[in-house]
Amino acid sequence: MPDSFSQLFGVVQDRRQADPDTSYVAKLNHAGLDKILEKIGEEATEVIIAAKNADPAGDQSALVAELADLWFHTLVLLAHNGLSPEDVFAELERRAGTSGIDEKKARPINASE
Repeated sequence: MPDSFSQLFGVVQDRRQADPDTSYVAKLNHAGLDKILEKIGEEATEVIIAAKNADPAGDQSALVAELADLWFHTLVLLAHNGLSPEDVFAELERRAGTSGIDEKKARPINASE
């Protein structure tokens, strides 16, 4: 994991218990899971819009900014649930070398898409 990503996750973890009046992360955690999920949904939508509007040969700063927001909020979700980016990286490593089509076929029927 890049050092900056690891450092950001450390900050997210540290700020979970901070004063919600002075920390955005604490405010999200204080508001609860539904608020965190709402923010992830908003950010995912903004990523889609930015990607649709991005010029692959030109300025893509809006897309990068929206992806950063989405990644940040997913880190908040991971910390809220007692998980870490390493848990996600381990799952990606487990899937390495497996076709995405084969991996999806191997999932239990009730697993989400």
